[in-house]
Amino acid sequence: MQVASVIVDVAAMQTDKAFDYTIPEKWTGIIQPGMRVVVPFGPRNIQGFVTEIKSGSSVKKLKSIIEPMDLLPVLNQELLELADWLTETTLCFKISAYQAMLPAAMKAKYEKVFRLREGASLVHQEVASLFNKRDETTWEEAEEAGMLQSLRQEVKADRIELVYKVKSKGKKKSIRVIGRSLSQEELAECLETFPVNARKQKDVLRYFMDISTPLSAKEVMDQTGASNSTLKSLIEKGFLFERHQETYRDPYENRNFARTEPLPLTAQQQEVIIPILDAVEEVRHETFLLYGVTGSGKTEIYLQSIQRVLEKGKEAIVLVPEISLTPQMVHRFKGRFGDDVAVLHSGLSTGEKYDEWRKIQRKEVKVVVGARSAVFAPFENLGIIIIDEEHETSYKQEENPRYHARETAIKRAEFYQCPVILGSATPSLESFARAQKGVYHLLTLPNRMNNQQLPDVKIVDMREELRNGNRSMFSRDLFEKLTDRIEKGEQTVLFLNRRGHSSFIMCRDCGYVAGCPHCDISLTYHRHSYRMKCHYCGLEEPVPSRCPECESEHIRYFGTGTQKVEDELGKLLPHAKVVRMDVDTTSRKGAHEQLLRQFEEGKADILLGTQMIAKGLDFPNITLVGVLSADTMLHIPDFRSSEKTFQLLTQVSGRAGRHKLHGEVVIQTYTPEHYSIQLAGKQDYDQFYNQEMMMRKLGNYPPFYYLALVTVSHEDVMTASRVTEKVTQYIQGHISKEAITLGPVASPIPRINNRYRYQCLIKYKREPKLNEVLKTVMEHYTKQQKDKSLQVTVDVNPFIMM
Repeated sequence: MQVASVIVDVAAMQTDKAFDYTIPEKWTGIIQPGMRVVVPFGPRNIQGFVTEIKSGSSVKKLKSIIEPMDLLPVLNQELLELADWLTETTLCFKISAYQAMLPAAMKAKYEKVFRLREGASLVHQEVASLFNKRDETTWEEAEEAGMLQSLRQEVKADRIELVYKVKSKGKKKSIRVIGRSLSQEELAECLETFPVNARKQKDVLRYFMDISTPLSAKEVMDQTGASNSTLKSLIEKGFLFERHQETYRDPYENRNFARTEPLPLTAQQQEVIIPILDAVEEVRHETFLLYGVTGSGKTEIYLQSIQRVLEKGKEAIVLVPEISLTPQMVHRFKGRFGDDVAVLHSGLSTGEKYDEWRKIQRKEVKVVVGARSAVFAPFENLGIIIIDEEHETSYKQEENPRYHARETAIKRAEFYQCPVILGSATPSLESFARAQKGVYHLLTLPNRMNNQQLPDVKIVDMREELRNGNRSMFSRDLFEKLTDRIEKGEQTVLFLNRRGHSSFIMCRDCGYVAGCPHCDISLTYHRHSYRMKCHYCGLEEPVPSRCPECESEHIRYFGTGTQKVEDELGKLLPHAKVVRMDVDTTSRKGAHEQLLRQFEEGKADILLGTQMIAKGLDFPNITLVGVLSADTMLHIPDFRSSEKTFQLLTQVSGRAGRHKLHGEVVIQTYTPEHYSIQLAGKQDYDQFYNQEMMMRKLGNYPPFYYLALVTVSHEDVMTASRVTEKVTQYIQGHISKEAITLGPVASPIPRINNRYRYQCLIKYKREPKLNEVLKTVMEHYTKQQKDKSLQVTVDVNPFIMM
């Protein structure tokens, strides 16, 4: 008797273990680890993942597997082991780890169909009769005919494929194709005997005389001018046949990527790439930190390293932050490696993501470029993993499993014994500290390509501007430079650190601020919809015309949003063309790309935007960057706020003067004396690193300490605080005296969605028992708790402290 251990699709503490099921005789040898199966669980049938096959079980009465959902595993052995590691390090459920590795289309209702591969001739006679002139047959039909074993051999030989028809999410896309049923000679004979008045039908048959492969119906109609009814009657007469053929949804199908050739490397780049190529040649795992100023040519190093990996017949994963997954980035990789590249990011539909994932699984591509989750691409022969802008906080997932793409990439690279490149102009302190210690291998590019100078940076004190009577959101310096650029026909990037029109609405008479009734946070005003929104729970309300507290009509908007800046520009520089990029203008599919293309083609003078324009853009005509509010991040209760401010200002400054024209940057701020702003102005990362490390050491923060954040939330404030108190005492009693425990304390945003939030922060250096202790806390509060409303979450190495 063969038994399969299965992790079932129920994310709960009680079910977070493997359950044994017998494998029915007919599935013996078919079911393998990494496959999805349907199993009975309680009263229902659900999906599960097979983790191992064994010859027996300690459980007496076993239920049996109902059916497999795959014929080939969707998770290979390495990804199954990676899921074990994720479960350990992020304290998530095993099923959550599996789901994170697969595209959304695989988490739905399924209908399974066997489909003939194009041009395949089947070996098994009975399998051929099962298809009987059709090109697909359902799993149920195959099972009734007892042919799954034979079909499996055909699938392995690539003559048939198993297709999931996902009913709710990503369906496969197909097109109608038309081909000739007769040989060239037979067609010629038929044309002789064809009635004279069937002119259109004769045209179509003549067209097919020289064409042996089927074409899309649309192409046939375009080329011959025939109508659909003409094709139908030829199909009915048996001259032509039609069938539906699967096609990938290609988000880039209407775009021709001009092929690019490797550029000659500068002496600096040459020096940096040698150790990387050595690691590739020697099949050696090593983590490189590529620290190069903005515009120093990091991308070319990535491209040439990948080139070497592909020459060795291996595969590559490139991660870029979601917001810098710009069309430009995709261009660079598609231009160099053409159809060998799959792209995974949030702008794709569920179906498009599913198709890209299948290309990877079928080994049809060698390179994946994508955001965080692309780190799980199902490759089996990885030769390199590259993480661009490695300091980006978006590489950390904020819901279960709370993994960090950098650590996950390093873990995968250890398995394949391949190098990892972490690239950044402003590395995270943790990575730079590791490079200083020799844990990572530091590679430096201190100069820009073509030795172009870094832009001149001017820091403007907005308090002075106010004292001098300038109440505008543009300092005199910035306004003069803006006008000058428009006259010269050069382009400007204006960067604002938030979205929405104004940050909040306040009554000038009594000081009332419009807040969210469910969260302890003020509502943000969005002018295009004339509504106030809560960015935490999604509540929307119309703007009041009178103050709800004192009935005063003096309701005013405070703060600056992108829409407000756009209005102001329209008043001050009516002839300037502005492209605005923020969450509101880029939410439509493809909008991001369209707006950037307008700017690239010179149809706009000013690109105004939030964080999404700070990275990865490379336009030759940008000579001025204006930062309108440098301080908005400095005052967030987060120990990384100085680091984030420095990184953002350095990145956005790096958009200026990247080619022949010299660049200038104007940074407007109310705290010009802050070291993160001063040093971003000088683009002096090394000095910033030294200063910030002193601050971190004083506060016992990373990289000197690790962190773990326990958050407790409940609808009743007393319960939340009481449970956090208990949790904190338990943790303190079970870890060493060297660890520092802070709390219990209310979270920086004490209430979200009517749930009160308390937290406890643990700072530690070496606590081998901590994971066990945290696991026990979570188990206690999820298993034995009568109170369903209580939630306890643990974030190891948190990136968002709110």
